[in-house]
Amino acid sequence: MKDLLKYLKNYKLQSVLAPLFKLLEASFELFIPLVVASVIDKINGFYGGAVSSGEATRYVLYMCLILVALGIVGLISAVSAQFFAAKAAVGFSKELRSDLFSKVQSLSYKDIDNLGTSAMITRMTSDVNQIQTGVNLVLRLFMRSPFIVFGAMIMAFVLNVTAGWVLAATIAVLFVVVFAIMIVTIPMYKKSQGYLDKVTASTRETLVGSRVVRAFCKEEEEIAENKRRNQRLYSAQKSVGAISALMNPLTYAIINVGIIALVYAGAIKVNTDPSFTQGQVVALYNYMSQILVELIKLANLIITVTKCFASADRVNEILVMQPSIIRGGAASPIPGAAFIEFDNVSMRYASGGACALENISFSVEKGQTIGVIGGTGSGKTTLVNLIPHFYDVCGGEVRINGVNVNSLSDEQLLSSCKIVPQHAVLFKGTIRDNLKWGNESATDDEIMEAVDCACAADVIGAKSGGLDEQVEQGGKNFSGGQRQRLTIARAMVGKPQILILDDSASALDYATDARLRKNLRTLDYSPTVFIVSQRTSSIRHADKILVLDSGRLVGVGTHDELLVTCGAYKEIYNLQYAGEGA
Repeated sequence: MKDLLKYLKNYKLQSVLAPLFKLLEASFELFIPLVVASVIDKINGFYGGAVSSGEATRYVLYMCLILVALGIVGLISAVSAQFFAAKAAVGFSKELRSDLFSKVQSLSYKDIDNLGTSAMITRMTSDVNQIQTGVNLVLRLFMRSPFIVFGAMIMAFVLNVTAGWVLAATIAVLFVVVFAIMIVTIPMYKKSQGYLDKVTASTRETLVGSRVVRAFCKEEEEIAENKRRNQRLYSAQKSVGAISALMNPLTYAIINVGIIALVYAGAIKVNTDPSFTQGQVVALYNYMSQILVELIKLANLIITVTKCFASADRVNEILVMQPSIIRGGAASPIPGAAFIEFDNVSMRYASGGACALENISFSVEKGQTIGVIGGTGSGKTTLVNLIPHFYDVCGGEVRINGVNVNSLSDEQLLSSCKIVPQHAVLFKGTIRDNLKWGNESATDDEIMEAVDCACAADVIGAKSGGLDEQVEQGGKNFSGGQRQRLTIARAMVGKPQILILDDSASALDYATDARLRKNLRTLDYSPTVFIVSQRTSSIRHADKILVLDSGRLVGVGTHDELLVTCGAYKEIYNLQYAGEGA
């Protein structure tokens, strides 16, 4: 948790004022039992004949005004403390969440795969909210509650030493109970948050794949699995909750035993010691009641802080994580080198035992169109993801203009390389906002040029708002083919030197697919295009076709050459066109 305190540096004033106002409130609160004691003793003096009726009445009214004044000052102090604590806590969580999001954006695909999407979402929402609550309560109560407890104990010693020792013994027992529960529950809360990650992952997966679940009538299985995960989370939270729930009853029991001892000792003392008054007994009782209230608050604070520490550890795990891919600096191209070259490249995923790619070697010249084909799981997406350096290779080198991609900066690499992933993703906003991701300074004419090339002009033309048409989250108000064409247009707005279409035309009909490929060949800036596809029709006119099988490159050449030299390619082609007289 101490590593996260740096996020309070811009809120130092609020972090100081919040506890100071709480201490001010607590200081006035400690005077109230003394005022009440003096009123009781004055009234006893009246009944004993030592004080006149008028004097007693004036004194009581005067003390009531003092109590009202103390209450007003305490209220103002409490509201001020709450304001400053809330401002500091919300600012803290804003900066923490911002840094956490920036850290996630800096991680590689490999790091994100290892962490899991659901775990990152839980840390950025539930865990940060828990930390924010903890910071707020600590600023308000962490100093106030101990101040009241020890202040009341000191005031008890001032009134009567014997009574002071009763309070001291009670407080000592309470602290033992509170910290014992805290030590036991911290690891249990952390384990509970881990189960919450799994519930979030299961829920997200089921919601994203809801159509598949229904299509295969797997609703009952998913409901049972969700219940099982929820039951495990419930059991973990119930266990830690049961231990935490001991805090209040144990605190009440100990305090009430202390009150009984205090009243018993005070009653004996009043009868045997004329200097010890009934008002002082009531004051001691009030101090014990104050201690009870503050220790209940402190107990609840400790429970919250325990959760806060567990959440802080989880958040800090991401903040201290170092990206597995080290980005290079600016590097100059090597004259005469191949534009893109794979030199004996092998790649293995962190969670996979075998290599996803093994000993891949080929070269590509600028302006060529490269087709990538192979069976499911053959490594097509993995191969094209190595070009923009989304993953590190475990052997060999990927070079662009003769420079290893490890030596290229993000700006240098990704400004010249645009990729259209398998799953077309649009973001909430307008069509223009989405397309400008390819080039922030693009004009409407440049955007429409890319839209025409991507065969998406009819998509925009059919919308009443044109480029200003609203896009719902995930592009849910567009069909699969429309989303694919818009994402292709987004990549082409930036006029990249390298354009990677990772099976991004799978939802397009053959005619639209053919028009798209024709448009790509006529682009005036002649990008190098990688087309990953399951269709031989989509890549048959490519300058070079790469055939992958189980992570190995089993064929390189043109369509006609591969029909003769590569059995795997010929088999794919024959399966797709056997019914058409191939």
